[in-house]
Amino acid sequence: MNEPGVQSLLDQETVMGRIDSGDLPDWAVDHFETFHASMLDERDGEPFPCYFGIESERNGDALYTFVESTTQPDALFALRDTLIEYLDTFQDFSDRCSLVTFFKPPEEDLTEREYHEQLWHVLQFLHVHDPEPWPEDIPTDPDSEYWEFSFAGESMFPTCRAPFYEERMSRYCPLGLEITFQPRKLFEGITADTEAGQQARQVIQDRLAAYDGVCPHAKIGDWGVEGDREWHQYMLSADESQAPDECPIEISREHPKAPVPERWQRVKA
Repeated sequence: MNEPGVQSLLDQETVMGRIDSGDLPDWAVDHFETFHASMLDERDGEPFPCYFGIESERNGDALYTFVESTTQPDALFALRDTLIEYLDTFQDFSDRCSLVTFFKPPEEDLTEREYHEQLWHVLQFLHVHDPEPWPEDIPTDPDSEYWEFSFAGESMFPTCRAPFYEERMSRYCPLGLEITFQPRKLFEGITADTEAGQQARQVIQDRLAAYDGVCPHAKIGDWGVEGDREWHQYMLSADESQAPDECPIEISREHPKAPVPERWQRVKA
């Protein structure tokens, strides 16, 4: 962790130190500072809706990585390796340790449809190059209330922010794609089937309406609840005509789906 370069796993102290020393490219600095401010600053007197996110950022509980492309294989292989390292360490780092992933902004403005395509391309790449089999207890069909994206044996909730959310500001990032990976383990004790989870969701829903100035998105739901589908929530639509009608990822239990790198073979041996 905290190795040189943008495509590595970094804690908050290291990111801020590299900003002060000029060791991060401008796009990475802008991404982090925009995210940090959005978590801790108020909008028209309203705090960011997810108080777990606020506390995580305030306390330095999250980890970060900067990815130089949403399409170039080298950049996505580096993300895969960083995500593996994160999943190996997040439980020892903090109780609320999500992985905030910033992608280098595109050179030209993209449509909402293109951002949906970016997200699912990244997740499909990670699935194809997953070092571990798809978890036995997670369905492969996204049209199931128990489906969620999984990688390296961990089920998780990747949630996105992007520039096309001009009204839903809690999902707005002016620069480009941003994905926060949150393993299911981070939600233990606050899932929809617990009293604490129900209370947390009600507070967040109320704060969403106040912060965004619009009603919470109709597709927001809970994992494991009949009728809810998690994949819609990874990147909520602003214009339904530009969002996918069906989950654009193909999940297979076949493993491996791509050659296993020699270094992983050595570790397993």
